[in-house]
Amino acid sequence: MSLERLAPRAALKPRGSALARAILRLFGWRLLFEGLPTRQGVLLVYPHTSNWDFAIGVLAKWALGLQVRYWGKDSLFRVPLVGRWARWIGGIPVDRKNPKGLVGQTVTQMRLAAARDELFWLAAAPEGTRAYTPGWRSGAYQVAVLAEVPVGLVSFDAPSRTIAVTAFLRLSGQAKQDFAAFREELGDKRGFRPELASPIQLKP
Repeated sequence: MSLERLAPRAALKPRGSALARAILRLFGWRLLFEGLPTRQGVLLVYPHTSNWDFAIGVLAKWALGLQVRYWGKDSLFRVPLVGRWARWIGGIPVDRKNPKGLVGQTVTQMRLAAARDELFWLAAAPEGTRAYTPGWRSGAYQVAVLAEVPVGLVSFDAPSRTIAVTAFLRLSGQAKQDFAAFREELGDKRGFRPELASPIQLKP
């Protein structure tokens, strides 16, 4: 199977929050987004090098009107009020000491959503941490391959203050080929702390 580039659909470009867009503009950030290509998929967000990424990401989610799910540390969900809020904005708790089964569960949820013609996009920062690592965690990539859904590449480029959701790819399932395409799209993006960005490859 070869990689296929998918075009966004205007019909899948929801109306977002004008307030969130105004706040992003106030801080000099711009958004590039023309819509989603399908009703289910995985958004891979890169780079993730700062605590600011989450705050800006939540604002971007509201500004774009995207109803996305995301994986988060289970400890966050145990904090009163914070945990409830994290679930409300789409959070799925992950026990990092025992993450087995999460990929399969997410694939099942995505397939059920497809059967019901419901929107289900998972957003993930595949580096998994703000610290430098030798590559990406494979979980979100595996979800896209197993569920046979496209990947959208989301870049947070701090120098230009641009959040872009511009490349949608139906994967080949061959990691070497797929990650070469990821590097082509994301390799020149720089986070708040570029020295902490992980190489765009699966962890050895």
